[in-house]
Amino acid sequence: MHPIRAAMRSLRAGGFTLVEAMIALAIMAIMLAVGIPRMSDWLAATKANAAGGFYAEGFTLARAQALSNNSASRLVLGRNTVSGQYDWQVDVCFPTQDAPCSETSGSWSTASAAVKAAQDTGDGVKSVVRSAESLPGTSRLSVTPGPDGDTAVYFTPLGWVDTRIATRMMRIDLAPASGAGAANGFRPSSVVLTLAGVAARCEPNAALNDSRRCPE
Repeated sequence: MHPIRAAMRSLRAGGFTLVEAMIALAIMAIMLAVGIPRMSDWLAATKANAAGGFYAEGFTLARAQALSNNSASRLVLGRNTVSGQYDWQVDVCFPTQDAPCSETSGSWSTASAAVKAAQDTGDGVKSVVRSAESLPGTSRLSVTPGPDGDTAVYFTPLGWVDTRIATRMMRIDLAPASGAGAANGFRPSSVVLTLAGVAARCEPNAALNDSRRCPE
């Protein structure tokens, strides 16, 4: 028997003709072409929504470090070279009468160098650093610290925002980057900080009577 005819009969015997198999492959190719971009957008939206939790964690940890160490602390943002978003770092400082902890004075911890109170005999406390490398890039997600573009906030040993220091980042706004809103399925959100040092997530575009709406 001719080999081509034998192959055709084999396909028919298995339940599919060659034409049917080609149609099935074409349909699968179309589904993959449509589905993969949507999956990419879904993943980007998931990461964008997680970004609010990422920055809320920074505020919360900075306050916790001040309370647990009876020290001053600060949350400082810095650009990530991969995603273009903001990394955050929580530093600790133990104020003294001669060297209060401020933007320009005091011995602040770093990620590699620990600090400790004068009477402390332990190893001290190092800074905590979190990378924003895994967040969506700036072409999809816009992250704006505020209200005046400040990228740091300072806490007293009682966990309150230190109002004596002019640099005071009280809010971080997150929104789809220009032109990417419909594509990535991410709604604008914010992380706001009270003077008592408590961080909360909210939605700036929620209805006036919606409990999720950000304070004005």
